Amino acid sequence: MKNILLPTDFSENSWNATTYALELFKEEECVFYIVNTYTPAIANSRFMAAALNGAQLEDGIALASKKGLQEVLKRIKTKYTNPKHSFYTISSFSLLIDEIKDIVEEKKIDLIVTGTKGSSGLEEVFMGSNTVRIIKSIKNCPVLAIPQYFNFSTPSEIAFATDLNRFYSKSELEPLLALAKTFKSVIRIVHVQYSIKALTELQHFNLGMLRKYFKDVEHYVHTVSELNSVSKTLEVFSAELDIHLLAMLNYQHSYMEKMTREPIVKRVAFHTQIPLLVIPELGMVSSTSVKKEERVLQEK
Repeated sequence: MKNILLPTDFSENSWNATTYALELFKEEECVFYIVNTYTPAIANSRFMAAALNGAQLEDGIALASKKGLQEVLKRIKTKYTNPKHSFYTISSFSLLIDEIKDIVEEKKIDLIVTGTKGSSGLEEVFMGSNTVRIIKSIKNCPVLAIPQYFNFSTPSEIAFATDLNRFYSKSELEPLLALAKTFKSVIRIVHVQYSIKALTELQHFNLGMLRKYFKDVEHYVHTVSELNSVSKTLEVFSAELDIHLLAMLNYQHSYMEKMTREPIVKRVAFHTQIPLLVIPELGMVSSTSVKKEERVLQEK
């Protein structure tokens, strides 16, 4: 049984993420928690007080939130009749990130599926500000970000982007492995090369461990030269190989962190055209645990 969290602002963008999640897990038993948060913004209480009581304003927005969630539920049940899926709605007077943190802990959420905003020229915020805040703030749950206009496609081709400088534990990669096994996907390990030079001893070791983790799924290794920026390079790679989903871990100095910090001029071409699975790190891995994991794999 999977517990999936679906944040919604009642836009077509979030509806698209919801339908993607329902299609992705149509063969699995899931509980979906659909959450909407509201925080009445009173710009200047002196002027607002004359027109509308603050409590009345909050009540009105709370009612709109609950009504909106019921409409989403009705829309789901009209289009999808899957006995394996059950749904709960959560309307909360709270900040989105605070509420998500609480729900992830309380409901033991396995995955957050959220929509990403479309591009709007040089003013765009990478993937939408809410999506970026969720990815940066939620440290104990994977996030699957779905582009605004992306229609569901079985993820038979998955790219895993890594610089190979960090050791990954198998448990960190479990969300990726689970998807690959479910859909019999090909995993393409893609390493963006900044200069023409051989892999270091550490990179060779980490690549070897990745190959061991992926031994039960079809996988390939690709080294590509950087094209102006990491985001542009991964965009071109994904388009050329018809990638259906891009996955990466989020940690200090990771590709994910670099992409969210790139100057807007560099990343303007990258509009997350395909779903992006962002996996949080489980913490620093000690050399002892690395050796232990390597020994366990060798014994299998």
